[in-house]
Amino acid sequence: MTIDKANLQRKAATLIEALPFLRKYNGKIFVIKFGGNAMINDELAAQFAQDVVLLKKVGINPVIVHGGGPQIGEMLDKLGIESHFEDGLRVTSKETMEVAEMVLSGTLNKSIVAAINAAGGNAVGLSGKDNQMVIAEKKLSDSGADLGFVGSPKKVDASGLKHFVEKDMIPVIAPIAAGECGETFNINGDTMAGAVAAALGARRFLLLTDVAGVLNTDGEMLTDLNEADISALIKDGTIKGGMLPKVATCLEATQNGATAAVILDGREAHAILLELFTEHGAGTLIRSDDA
Repeated sequence: MTIDKANLQRKAATLIEALPFLRKYNGKIFVIKFGGNAMINDELAAQFAQDVVLLKKVGINPVIVHGGGPQIGEMLDKLGIESHFEDGLRVTSKETMEVAEMVLSGTLNKSIVAAINAAGGNAVGLSGKDNQMVIAEKKLSDSGADLGFVGSPKKVDASGLKHFVEKDMIPVIAPIAAGECGETFNINGDTMAGAVAAALGARRFLLLTDVAGVLNTDGEMLTDLNEADISALIKDGTIKGGMLPKVATCLEATQNGATAAVILDGREAHAILLELFTEHGAGTLIRSDDA
């Protein structure tokens, strides 16, 4: 058998570089929002599952929250159910809600669980409705429009999730939750993940997106931001459009319990590992002014 010494040396160097980070993060909870192209691309999805299992094996406790907007849209089209958006959010009728729950809590959630288990992990599929983990309240659009059964997290009970973590399991959560009167709500995946990260006091909230973090006006990555930095960047127009709600979600998570959040490009292979186990990281780190 021929031994590739160069490859072994590269792997050894990578492991040595990662050792300080392994010690720093041992036993900590990391909430990861999984969505976008990382879910649609089969190769990236398989790498994601492998990376999540690796995190667990080196002593980090991952908790996954996933999205699924494109998959919901595809199923609605197949069923001939029309839908429209208000301020970027899908108006969700009772019929649409039933499809969303079927896709998110059913097909998608179980496929992610299966991928993690196939990679050697021990994942369990959940939604916010399980054991009343998340209680939702009705959400209106920014312009005040009625969105139907679209909700936002009002209360998160993290005790059940902590139980799974203590049993060395990897929770995979669909962004569906019940309201106080028992009605079912669809919740934006980013918002759900941020609320879960805050409730768990996560060491990191990793938000996988389809963009390369927060960029300055020259297109360069901004690697470390606090509330004051973000306020200034919003004021001068550097942070705008679809990045605004992502940054707001990260700040809300860090203000309510999570240590820090990171906006990562989920289209990049092994983005999670590059962020956690290299000195330079791979995304934009966001922390509250108090952190």
